Amino acid sequence: MLISVIVSTYNWPEALDLCLSSLLAQEDRNFEIVIADDGSNEDTRHLIDAYIISAGEIKIYHTYQEDQGFRLSAIRNKATLACNGGYLIFLDGDCVVLPSFVKNHRKLMQHKYFVAGNRVLISKQFTSAIFNKKISFYKNGLYYFFVRWLQRDINRLAPLITLPLGPLRTLHTEKWCKVVGCNIGVFKKDIFLINGFDEIYYGWGYEDSDFAIRLINAGVKRKEGRFCVPVLHLWHAINARHKKDINYQRMIRRSKDKSFVNAELGISQYWPLPATPDNAAIHDSENAPTVFDTHAKPPY
Repeated sequence: MLISVIVSTYNWPEALDLCLSSLLAQEDRNFEIVIADDGSNEDTRHLIDAYIISAGEIKIYHTYQEDQGFRLSAIRNKATLACNGGYLIFLDGDCVVLPSFVKNHRKLMQHKYFVAGNRVLISKQFTSAIFNKKISFYKNGLYYFFVRWLQRDINRLAPLITLPLGPLRTLHTEKWCKVVGCNIGVFKKDIFLINGFDEIYYGWGYEDSDFAIRLINAGVKRKEGRFCVPVLHLWHAINARHKKDINYQRMIRRSKDKSFVNAELGISQYWPLPATPDNAAIHDSENAPTVFDTHAKPPY
């Protein structure tokens, strides 16, 4: 099965460059990259255009929406419709992955489950060194990261250790807390089942938790990705969070309603066929129709 990696980004081409470089170094080559661009400027566009030309057998697509503030849910929905893969991995453009990332996500794939991965935080000092010295640190082994941990360049070492875990991965199937949108794996048909991300979450915060809550309510359970599919998160200043409290209260209210499944303002607004059992055959296809024009150039 083709996997689609959706990479969200906004006006940080240096970080996106590292993210894409690490994806092109993957051991598993049966995947594509769909960039979910929340209104970046032309510097990001030029970078993506260069990668599209040079990526070789890995196909890269660019989805774009105008800059109207933080609209992560909207661009993720649009990017989802641009995907050709039957399984989607959501990744943020300020995260870097190890060469085994896609391969290990594929190992964890299981119908009626989504995979919740975790992250390792990179220090401000080491992030600066990575950019200044152009360090391809993601290609290194565990000993390298052990040294980085001792030097406090990364906050944790344990997530970088791969462990089988087996049935322990499905020990907390209805736990939605600490699901991070920078590292989620889910079947595309299950995204359609819950009408995608809810675009009512405008501004930073809790759209990921809402997404996980609705998946669980729909019968798609959590599978633990810890000790298998970590991401390395580059340091950056905290985003504006003026919508945080509103989004948090909405998410908490929804978490108490086990019947709440469908996004109020979801992916169906772009795709005319609703996610219902009548359309199951279409949703099961790896090649669900794309109606969003993913190849239109942004209006610079």
